[in-house]
Amino acid sequence: MNSSRRNVALLAACQAMLFTNNSTLIAINGLAGLALAPAKSLTTLPVTCWVLGGAIATMPASLYMRRVGRQTGLTTGAGFGILGALVCAAGVALASFWILCLGALLCGAYNAFGQYYRFAAADTAPSDYKAQAISLVLAGGLVGGIIGPTVSRGTVDLLAPKYAGAYLSLIVFAIITMLILRFIRIPNPTAAEQAASGRPLREIMAQPKYVVAVLSGAVGFGVMNFLMTATPIAMGICGHPFGDAAFVISSHVIGMFAPSFFTGALIKRFGTLSIIFVGVLLNVISIAGALSGLSVAHFWFALVMLGVGWNFMYIGGTTLLTETYRPEERAKAQGSNDFLVYVMMTISSVLSGLAITTAGWERVNLSALPMLAVVLVALGWLALRNRRVSG
Repeated sequence: MNSSRRNVALLAACQAMLFTNNSTLIAINGLAGLALAPAKSLTTLPVTCWVLGGAIATMPASLYMRRVGRQTGLTTGAGFGILGALVCAAGVALASFWILCLGALLCGAYNAFGQYYRFAAADTAPSDYKAQAISLVLAGGLVGGIIGPTVSRGTVDLLAPKYAGAYLSLIVFAIITMLILRFIRIPNPTAAEQAASGRPLREIMAQPKYVVAVLSGAVGFGVMNFLMTATPIAMGICGHPFGDAAFVISSHVIGMFAPSFFTGALIKRFGTLSIIFVGVLLNVISIAGALSGLSVAHFWFALVMLGVGWNFMYIGGTTLLTETYRPEERAKAQGSNDFLVYVMMTISSVLSGLAITTAGWERVNLSALPMLAVVLVALGWLALRNRRVSG
């Protein structure tokens, strides 16, 4: 248990660095895209490329770590973060929208590797500590929610042209991540584990628990990304300054991760499905808040509720997922889950940019409701199935 807690603490620190990177990118990618895009409809393409980079890298990252181990694999991921930050800064310096998009793609690969921090903690935790291990690692994102927007505000105009300094500052946090990862203690996969393949992926994915776990994570992330990506642009359209948008994003990221200090305990007490259900309801409350007005306070309330709802759905989905695979199936089960999450995020990023520039803020929010309804139906289906099995 002491080794597990040590790994959780170190991986939480890595999560803090990752989300310092991510929240900075969230705050500036859309705005840098707006400044350089050849057409308004392409404004959020750098955000989409960031998500797409994660989608492309997530399964290879999982299989790569199965071969070389978590420490080497996660360190490689941080290397993508450094490369991506350099390319993004070059894109801004050269006023090249497409180089900026390439850099965002590489930053997305770093994020894909970083999503396995939570699984790395769960893999070495006792069964009664898994939910809390996942939750506490994600709590590290709270630090990123505070530091990231602060960094973006302080560095956005630090170097000419605008945004170059903010991108270059991300190199520091990736280097810190590399240093922290030197101290984690996770055994490398044995030869037997590497040789074993377990059940076919289609059999793993056909399990009802797996279906609901993926839906919870993918829809939770998709809705969150869809609304969050549009928010800085919507606030700009409404005439709110960048500082207010950065504050709202900062509060949103805090809402995403502050509950992690107790989400694991809530899952242990009330059950995974109940917490996912509450997460869906909080998303609906977020949308209701967004539809009620366009002041900074309205954006703030909506994004905070959105963050907490994501937390419950994502941690609940991840915890449920750990119940669906054997140790030798870990890489493909985790990788396929995160790939599907990233597919949803990619689609939501593309649609978000198109929707906010053509349909407006109200329709952006309303269009998220059907996705949440799908999760509610799936939760009801699994709950009824579990009741029949136990009865």
